[in-house]
Amino acid sequence: MQVLHSIKQLSDLRGPVALAIGVFDGVHLGHQEVIRAACDHARGHDGTVVVMTFDPHPLHVLRPGSAPRMLCGPRHQERILQDLGVGTLLRCPFTTETARTEARAFVMRLAEAAKPLGCISVGHSWSFGKGREGNIHLLTDLGLEHGFAVYGVPPVRVDGEVVSSTAIREAVTRGDLTKAARFLGREYAVMGRVIEGRKLGRQLGFPTANIEVENEQLPPLGVYAVRARLDELWLPAVANLGKRPTVAENAEPNLEVHLLDWSGDCYGKEMEVRFGSHLRGEMRFDGLDALKSQISRDVEAARSLA
Repeated sequence: MQVLHSIKQLSDLRGPVALAIGVFDGVHLGHQEVIRAACDHARGHDGTVVVMTFDPHPLHVLRPGSAPRMLCGPRHQERILQDLGVGTLLRCPFTTETARTEARAFVMRLAEAAKPLGCISVGHSWSFGKGREGNIHLLTDLGLEHGFAVYGVPPVRVDGEVVSSTAIREAVTRGDLTKAARFLGREYAVMGRVIEGRKLGRQLGFPTANIEVENEQLPPLGVYAVRARLDELWLPAVANLGKRPTVAENAEPNLEVHLLDWSGDCYGKEMEVRFGSHLRGEMRFDGLDALKSQISRDVEAARSLA
């Protein structure tokens, strides 16, 4: 995937440029419809589709004390978009200066950079610019003035409820991964780099990959049957998300993944972990032998669901 870091770089792309703009936290079904509208326009006009998002998430600048955990970190977001067939991502820097930019001036920067700007696709209720003055009506007016199409994509509903990042985040927090998957169009996942751990799992006969998760929303603590992507290969696995009460005191939550029927060195590699079934909650054991016996049962339970 080609990742751009400034609006000016749009001038390097073959026009017309079809922009899908939004935060796209989670890239859920609603976001996918916004992106699909831009893709359809690009295909119909032999142009280039660009997904445009903001870095960091605007709430980290506007309300840093109350910004939520993300449904996908930056690297994970790129992976998801790439899976959807998106070839170019514009990660526009978001600063206090960006927040003070008037809506019309912001759109004009896009129109001047793209050669030409073919369309802008956004969620119908999206607002932007200083004081959130920009909306679909202003975009439509500017599109008529400057010759680009505007798509205001209506909300997507699943089981009568509007799909939103907030609803997904709430579902993940309470462990309703089935609802989260329905709204995302895929199983909920986190992604991170495999780092060195205490290697206790290896001593117990169940080596684990310790995942340094991006700033992503985690489900409740416990053991899960999961699928893990390593080197573009999806592997069945069992994951423990917890504070390891048997072997550690007051530890921070940690994600450890045991890949079923796989061996090798994965240190330093990126691993995406998709949560399937919740097998059990976190437990404290009397000793390592009891822990080892339970891990063996967890592995068999995960294997039966693979």
